[in-house]
Amino acid sequence: MEITEFVETLRLDGGLLADAAEQAGPDAPIPACPEWRIRDLVTHVGRVHRWATDIVTQPVDERPPGGPAPAPEMSDDELVPWLRDGHHRLVVALHTAPQDLKTWTFLPAPSPLAFWARRQAHETSVHRADAQQAAGSTLTPLPAAFAADGIDELLAIHAMDRSRVRTDTPRTIRLRATDTAGAEWTVRLSDAPPHTVRTAGPAPEAARQEPETPVDCTVEGPAEELYLTLWNRLPWDGLKVTGDEALSALWREHGGI
Repeated sequence: MEITEFVETLRLDGGLLADAAEQAGPDAPIPACPEWRIRDLVTHVGRVHRWATDIVTQPVDERPPGGPAPAPEMSDDELVPWLRDGHHRLVVALHTAPQDLKTWTFLPAPSPLAFWARRQAHETSVHRADAQQAAGSTLTPLPAAFAADGIDELLAIHAMDRSRVRTDTPRTIRLRATDTAGAEWTVRLSDAPPHTVRTAGPAPEAARQEPETPVDCTVEGPAEELYLTLWNRLPWDGLKVTGDEALSALWREHGGI
């Protein structure tokens, strides 16, 4: 996807997140994060948006110490306007940043600007779903290509040491987006961080020269549903799980980031 597509998704979903937060009210619980209320979600996203804006507009060579700055003291009525302001500043920062921006990132990317546009688009889309669920609203659909890209990014995050999706003995999961050509991932689990290979997807039956490599578990569904389920924002029973269901349970229990 192009940087402009990520920034546009960020723009749209940030507005939807703020709208849903306003509708739900500050005390509404977040279904996917039971310990959070809307005020916690808004504070988190607002802090992250400002942190990312600073990294884009004031480039750094390494991770800034301390993470996102604390939110200011605010009344509940001030939370959503504060969120909207920080979101707007981030969108403007990404729109106006130089294409050759040099600043710190924590995942491989074509460029630092591409990294931050992508990361903040997915951060905001997942939390937009949180806010809409808290408000009892229908989730705004995501393009399948964006959702598949989000699965790529999530699996890259899980390749880092922080991932708790691990097994004592080697196991393999295949993830397959059924509505997106070429969106298939083979995830190898062990006592180390998961290792993922994206493949081209299954060939039509008549064109196959050899059987698919066997795996312990296959999880299939539309890209958006697969994306939000891997982020533990939708229940797993909406996906088709074949093989060892203990591996999908492992992800459900330990896949949080």
